[in-house]
Amino acid sequence: YRAVNIALVNELKMLYDKLNIDVWEVIDAAKTKPFGFQAFYPGPGLGGHCIPIDPFYLTWLARKHGEQTRFIELAGEINTHMPHYVINQLGEFLNDNSKAIKGSKVALLGAAYKKDVDDPRESPSFELMKLLLKRGAVLTYNDPHVPSLPKMRHYPDLPAMDSQALTPEYLAAQDCVLISTDHSAYDYDFIVQHSKM
Repeated sequence: YRAVNIALVNELKMLYDKLNIDVWEVIDAAKTKPFGFQAFYPGPGLGGHCIPIDPFYLTWLARKHGEQTRFIELAGEINTHMPHYVINQLGEFLNDNSKAIKGSKVALLGAAYKKDVDDPRESPSFELMKLLLKRGAVLTYNDPHVPSLPKMRHYPDLPAMDSQALTPEYLAAQDCVLISTDHSAYDYDFIVQHSKM
């Protein structure tokens, strides 16, 4: 059910962007409910060994018994599409600053699939990296928990990379800094202060 809830939030994020509604304000308003509220936040996709995969076991079992799980499948589609959505948004932001993804220096913050872990399994960061490289970005990354990118079977063509130190000079040298994983170690005021975009 968590994958479905996250898919709903991600889909609302895409819709709210088109309607010029601030998703963060909506979530803050929903938090005022006095009971039974659990916040789900939009993100670049799902990762890990459970949420992106386990719901499809139920789908397979349901099909075996002649049933359909359209909502689970739709959630999977939405969550799988999020890296593409993020890269399209990044392309628009760069374009608004007279830049293209091709040739732009992009730093991706976070390779782990979730906050404060060193596990990159099924991380949407790898899909973001693949899409950025495919569009010609000059890509580097930082992750305090993943010092070097491991070989991933779904991404055999990703180059070997090491995490770069998060210094003012490194951030200032980038055309864009893309936050993929919300690690506690990231000081967002520091990142914004030293980044162009």
